[in-house]
Amino acid sequence: MNFFTKLPGFTKSPPGLEREVLRLLPRILLLGTLFLCVPSLLARLYPWDGSETLVAMRITSIDIYMISAVILHWSIVCTVAIAAFIVMVMKGPAYVADAYPLEDSDNPAVAKSAKSAKTGNVPRPGS
Repeated sequence: MNFFTKLPGFTKSPPGLEREVLRLLPRILLLGTLFLCVPSLLARLYPWDGSETLVAMRITSIDIYMISAVILHWSIVCTVAIAAFIVMVMKGPAYVADAYPLEDSDNPAVAKSAKSAKTGNVPRPGS
């Protein structure tokens, strides 16, 4: 049994912007993550004034903000990747679905009365 029978006569759409986006996403993910890590590194190198506890709280706050920004960046990149992949798949070849015979495809009223006669139900007038 062949699960992937292509629809005859269907022409594939040419690749577009989605392929370019998919090629750029790993670079965007890496560079964006590195860029978002810079404030945490700079916070450790900056000569803070004040007590050690206050400096630790500032650095911890900066770290929390940067971690949340990195997670947001990753989720955005993942969402864009999923969207570009869906567009790429939709532009691919069309496939033929399995045939499903419909009993009432030609005359729904006759099929409905025949079905009710089999089950013993009497159809109501007007239905």
